[in-house]
Amino acid sequence: MDIGLVLQTDPPARLLVERMRRAEAAGFSHGWTFDSCVLWQEPFVIYSQILSQTSRLTVGPMVTNPSTRTWEVTASLFATLNEMFGNRTVCGIGRGDSAMRVAGRRPATLARLSEAMHVIKELAEGRGTELDGTEVHLPWIRDSRLPIWMGAYGPKALALTGRQADGFILQLADPYLTEYMIKAVRKAAAEAGRDPASVTICVAAPAYVTADDSPAALAHAREQCRWFGGMVGNHVADLVTHYGEHSDLVPEALTDYIKGRQGYDYSHHGRAGNPDTAFVPDEIVDRFCLIGPPAAQLEKLTRLRELGVDQFAVYAMHDAIESTIDAYGTEIIPQL
Repeated sequence: MDIGLVLQTDPPARLLVERMRRAEAAGFSHGWTFDSCVLWQEPFVIYSQILSQTSRLTVGPMVTNPSTRTWEVTASLFATLNEMFGNRTVCGIGRGDSAMRVAGRRPATLARLSEAMHVIKELAEGRGTELDGTEVHLPWIRDSRLPIWMGAYGPKALALTGRQADGFILQLADPYLTEYMIKAVRKAAAEAGRDPASVTICVAAPAYVTADDSPAALAHAREQCRWFGGMVGNHVADLVTHYGEHSDLVPEALTDYIKGRQGYDYSHHGRAGNPDTAFVPDEIVDRFCLIGPPAAQLEKLTRLRELGVDQFAVYAMHDAIESTIDAYGTEIIPQL
């Protein structure tokens, strides 16, 4: 199992680059960032610096979207990085949550996301494709490769992932829901005539490594990661709005916990201490995240690997970023 690191592009960018260098030295395979340019700094500028100061790390957004940049710009950004540093990029993409809503826009439809994934991949890999009725290709590209990994929760999004994407990003680490959603993706891939095993599975969630499993240590770790249940709750609320509170198409193990959700202020998005996540119970933090000493985290990671997860991406938006990177490097990655 590969291990990735996910960070926000908060200033100073220099610190993010240093942490990605630290992660590569610790054995991490991927360096991911959020992509919401109203809330944080522009990630593609920072990717260039990460790639220039590492030798193996693959970088990409978790996740970009079809709307904040035109598709030829997105494709050219990835292809330029590939030309400069080798094929060390991956395009995580979804409908758009914070990047769109914080600017007063709606997330993209799945139809638009599907078209965007096709156009971005074709252009970034040097092939011609139709863009807004015009045949376009980037003639300078040579040997660029761009895997497209789609973030999804709902049944239609999971089906699209299986039919089209090179990888599946699931932003939660609950084994029951992971198994449920992997099965949906692989079923759609098989029905589309694809090899289900060809779809890379990436689970992304906060990990907080504690020195022990004392109540005080676990309570602090949970408070540092509770924000994640609020972030996932934005997507779950969309599913409830679309499919209803009780639907055979969406498991209640995913939807039940948002009943006490009152709203969401994106100025606190992805940050420990987010006041809009008080409704998230400890049970959800424990299910969705990796909380506890290395042995407990290894146990859950092993279970996820058995379910078919190819990469676990560590969300490190808490007060122990460096120590989490180091603990994974010394006590967890070597065991995987």
